[in-house]
Amino acid sequence: MDGGAGSDDQFRWLLQRNYHVIAKGLSNFRANALANSVRRWDTYDDCQLAEVPPPVDYGPPVRVFVKRRWKDEKWTHSYYVSTLQLPSKRYFIEYYHQRGGVEVEQFREDKQELYLAARRKGSFTGQQGYILLTDLVHNLLADFRYRALKGTRFADYGLKRIVRDLLHIPGRLHFDDHQLKRIELLKLNQNTQDLIICLERYCLGG
Repeated sequence: MDGGAGSDDQFRWLLQRNYHVIAKGLSNFRANALANSVRRWDTYDDCQLAEVPPPVDYGPPVRVFVKRRWKDEKWTHSYYVSTLQLPSKRYFIEYYHQRGGVEVEQFREDKQELYLAARRKGSFTGQQGYILLTDLVHNLLADFRYRALKGTRFADYGLKRIVRDLLHIPGRLHFDDHQLKRIELLKLNQNTQDLIICLERYCLGG
């Protein structure tokens, strides 16, 4: 449900299966309503935080925090739900900002390199399927980079450059009795000859 995707029911589904969760709430209307119930705000860096009772029954115990920031001459509100028992609100907000670590950085790179920012499905199921396909693409490209490009002049290419400069080269694969016999790529491209060697190694299991 982080930042607008998902629902309360899907959040409960995770909690019923004993997942630990730290997530941003899905409704600005609910965030504003929770903020109106706060009697005391504590300041942390550039925002203010307060803990409030859960707005709905999530099943297992959770903690709910409301955050407000002064932006464009008005207060903006958001709320967060967590199963983690952290010692203070400061720990919570710091933990939230650090969530995912490498995974968040990887997703940020994927959004840029695989053009995810421009693609968003209207339904949760559609978005979930799209994320799974994106994971598959990421893993295939990572495998291709490791097995085909390692030790070559393309070894330092990121995903975006692999897709843009290598995998967009037109070409054909020739098979005989289900066996790859020849790879042909557009000869005018400066990367063609070196890439053919990489593709042959990759397709032959090298």
